[in-house]
Amino acid sequence: MTTPATPSVLFVCVHNAGRSQMAAAFLTHLAGDKVEVRSAGSAPADTVNPAVVDAMKEVGIDISAEVPKVLTTEAVQSSDVVITMGCGDTCPVFPGKRYLDWQLDDPAGQGVDAVRPIRDEIEQRIRGLLTELGTE
Repeated sequence: MTTPATPSVLFVCVHNAGRSQMAAAFLTHLAGDKVEVRSAGSAPADTVNPAVVDAMKEVGIDISAEVPKVLTTEAVQSSDVVITMGCGDTCPVFPGKRYLDWQLDDPAGQGVDAVRPIRDEIEQRIRGLLTELGTE
């Protein structure tokens, strides 16, 4: 009997400092080792947005050690699902991959109060994704 392959998901945003970091953190938190999770940006920032770090801490997820990563062709090729975060990012397209674009407000330059609703919407979308992947 063979074990089904672990699905892999890549979250992409321009700076990889807000939305994609929150999405990756929620998926890792909720799915554990049932899903391989990546996040990246086409023009990564130097650090993750501090308001995003604080908003995630409020729900018990510490992303303070995360660092924005550059988007690579290899990351896309090795992912089953590629989710852009409403950033208008261009992503290499490969056959057999599932591409989604989640239209979400940008937390850049916003305080924690503005980040909370974005965080909560991302969490709901991640829960829906887990159901679609059959890993909830």
